[in-house]
Amino acid sequence: MESVVNTYMSLKQKILVIIGFLFLGLGLLGIVLPVLPTTPFVLLASACFASNKKLSGWLSKSKLFGEYIVNYKERNGLKKTTVAKSLSFLWIMLFLSMYFIGALWAVILLTVVGTAVTVHILVMAKPKINIEPEESIE
Repeated sequence: MESVVNTYMSLKQKILVIIGFLFLGLGLLGIVLPVLPTTPFVLLASACFASNKKLSGWLSKSKLFGEYIVNYKERNGLKKTTVAKSLSFLWIMLFLSMYFIGALWAVILLTVVGTAVTVHILVMAKPKINIEPEESIE
């Protein structure tokens, strides 16, 4: 019975690793495609890798994705340079897409998507404020 449980866990972990790499691939695409969000896919990949310490550590230390994970887990916010690069790249890609598509519906849709992603990035950029209760004076 124990070997069946171990096989199941092993199969479950393998499936999670495969799904994690799929999410990571989508996150990678999200870096270059402004309509795909990078952060949610990277965080989903991180969750899938949680049971595998080696992959979890690798992803957290990754030069490309590590900052997303560490900042999200620790609620540190994002560096101003990261925000500036992200927003610049987002809007450059959106404007290029608008130009090449050339349709009004695409301009409207991409503007709405860009605005939503911008708001998301700006909200994520703010660090979590730890408000400690004041000591009562008696």
